[in-house]
Amino acid sequence: MEDASEVAYKVVVNHEEQYSIWPADRENAPGWSDAGERGTKKECLDYIREVWTDMRPLSLRRPAGAKETTD
Repeated sequence: MEDASEVAYKVVVNHEEQYSIWPADRENAPGWSDAGERGTKKECLDYIREVWTDMRPLSLRRPAGAKETTD
């Protein structure tokens, strides 16, 4: 069994701007894309704590009647 501190992870994000970590050597689950951060589990979780400051899904943070953009 691998030492958990040596497993490489990546940060993934979904369309609702919710974050998670995923083993770096695995294909992303459907609906999730790379957020651009890789490292140990601790490094990835620290990154998420820093960037994910509002835990509400994007659809709840958007003002009522605002349209989704597709940039």
